[in-house]
Amino acid sequence: MWTDPDKDPRDSGVELTDERSTLLEYLRAYRLTLEMKCADLDTRQMAQRSVPPSTMSLLGLVRHLADVERFWFRRVMAGADVPKRYPGEQEQWEGAIADGGVVDEAWHAWQDEVAFADGVISDAEDLAVRGTMPKGGTLQLREVLVHMIEEYARHCGHADLIRERIDGRVGQ
Repeated sequence: MWTDPDKDPRDSGVELTDERSTLLEYLRAYRLTLEMKCADLDTRQMAQRSVPPSTMSLLGLVRHLADVERFWFRRVMAGADVPKRYPGEQEQWEGAIADGGVVDEAWHAWQDEVAFADGVISDAEDLAVRGTMPKGGTLQLREVLVHMIEEYARHCGHADLIRERIDGRVGQ
């Protein structure tokens, strides 16, 4: 087992009483799962590729999810005109190299974007608040939260397989 089920930090004990608490708790748990999948790894392990020809790595996933958070919360929900942190496949995945500075920067970027997203969510009066897509369409915060849960769930599955390849450790 990855962690003792009785001590799993993803189980916060928060009672899921409504749509908002349910969505926020699931998103929090998946973000924490990403951190757990990367815990106790060195820079080489963080940058280790999954399987050829894929360039996916845990470090690449952290960088990708920083940009996903940035797009949905800074650009769409907050309306900020900000560029991607890691533009293009080359930078996002192949730029995820075994370098301490690259790893530290990726975690800092991800934490910064998560903190910004949490602020946007906290400031929203309700989940019906609308954001604007780059081409002009709008969508509700609740849609963004569901999408983020889906995004993390999919990539945490990737992270689980990559981590198992690195050191044999498997998740629940």
